Amino acid sequence: MCPMVFDMRNRGPVLRWGTSVAASALFATLLVAVGITVRDEAPVSPSAGVTDLCSGWSGCNSAGYSDAGYGAVSGRMYWNMYSGHNCTNYVAYRMIKAGMSATRPWVGGGNASEWGLYMRDITDQVPSVGSVAWWGRYDNGSGSAGHVGYVEKVVSSSEIIISMDSWGGTFHWRRITKDSGRWPTGFIHFIDKKLTPTVTPKVTGTPKVGEALRLDPGTWTPSAKRTMQWLADGVAIPGQTGGGLLLTPALVGKNISVRVKATRSGYDPVTVTTKATADVAPGTFETGEQPAISGEAYVDGVLTATAGGWDPDDPAIEWRWYADGVRIRGNGGSTLALKPEHDGAMIKVVAVARKDGYTTATAPAVAQVGPVLAGKITVAKPLAITGTNRVGYQLNAVPGTYEPADVTAAYQWLRDGVPIPGATRSRYVQTVADVGATISVQATLTRPRYVPLAVDAVTARTQAVPTLKVATSGGRGKANVAVRVTAPGVAPVAGWVEVTIGRHVRKAQLVDGLVRVTIDDLAVGSKNVKVYFRGSSSVVAKRATATVVVK
Repeated sequence: MCPMVFDMRNRGPVLRWGTSVAASALFATLLVAVGITVRDEAPVSPSAGVTDLCSGWSGCNSAGYSDAGYGAVSGRMYWNMYSGHNCTNYVAYRMIKAGMSATRPWVGGGNASEWGLYMRDITDQVPSVGSVAWWGRYDNGSGSAGHVGYVEKVVSSSEIIISMDSWGGTFHWRRITKDSGRWPTGFIHFIDKKLTPTVTPKVTGTPKVGEALRLDPGTWTPSAKRTMQWLADGVAIPGQTGGGLLLTPALVGKNISVRVKATRSGYDPVTVTTKATADVAPGTFETGEQPAISGEAYVDGVLTATAGGWDPDDPAIEWRWYADGVRIRGNGGSTLALKPEHDGAMIKVVAVARKDGYTTATAPAVAQVGPVLAGKITVAKPLAITGTNRVGYQLNAVPGTYEPADVTAAYQWLRDGVPIPGATRSRYVQTVADVGATISVQATLTRPRYVPLAVDAVTARTQAVPTLKVATSGGRGKANVAVRVTAPGVAPVAGWVEVTIGRHVRKAQLVDGLVRVTIDDLAVGSKNVKVYFRGSSSVVAKRATATVVVK
């Protein structure tokens, strides 16, 4: 496929193929003279599994397949290979362009078939981007001079894409599969294009349920795109391809690592796996608000425990109830029905939290109530008040009927809900201070070992008794009547007053406790005057009489 090179360091001046029959004959004569026979080989013949992606320098460039600039400089010789269309010159150009020396790295023949032999120490069966695909003499479709190409992409371990030039042919990009019968003899790794981690990826954080691990993806030369896959005991965790991982109960006992794949166009992808963490430990609970007990602590009562605050939330809670420090067996729920045997005992409860993947935890504080009382007082007949709601009148608290019957009652009278100082007997005489207010009484019922009970009774508003002063004067056919209404604790009195003389009635509203009316069309003589104050919410109604002489 590619011609042998006569290296001037070895055998004399370097010659290249000419295009004329005379030049070819002359070159062949010279090679024979030094003991070398050269045949003009055809390129590796296509087969099933070999696809030409493009042809020619311009054709490939137009199709987006680069010749790396070789077409413009192909007239030069690289590593003392023949210039122009020549597989060895093209690949030597690519190696120099990739950073290798302009001097060929071995001394001896330059035919493609010899490359892998001279460079056997760096030749293997593993393709990589930037390596040289090498065919030995007559291997897999090559001729006596062998063939070389430049690996542009490794699709898989059994499929590659190469760029190549051919003696007597042209430039190509070609796809080759391993089962095509045209697979290279080997791959020469002069200066592969490799991605290198300059700072190795690593996992940070505490391997414990409820905690989050983070990935430091490291740095790469050259810079590369990185994809991640989190692993548990080396097995991929479904869906976990981000930069962090929240540790769940399912990961307890497993070590965590991350497989990082770095990719860059024109480079072989590189995959590294971080150092594994220690095995994931169970999580631990954090407590906030402490457990509490609600309900009244008396026999036949029910106590209820509340869980308080836990992180993570919604753990399964086991309740451990104690009476005077002794565990109450058979009750792990949040409620406790108090029985006669609990009478007088102090009751406490301890909350124990459990959750998959977390260490069982006991709340650091306990809730406690007690001592438990014997029972609760009940009311059969309510407390009542008798008496009249007027200043100076006495109100009486009438006890109800209770169970048990031998309770003790302590009284407190109230004015509009506010305790009246010193009013703590079963009877109360209303004062001016009570006018317009609602009077009630509260009885606190007690009995040893029972829950105290407060009962109430309420009356109507207390009213004052008014005083009516009536003044009259007569005129010609008329009478003038003035009425002043006063009441203790009320100033001024408001309301309506009716004045009646015979069949004549006048109604008027008090202003500052006073009302004046005049009644006309009266006959001459002495007349009886009737006055009626209708009353108000704080003053009772009252009547008065007087006389007047009409002239």
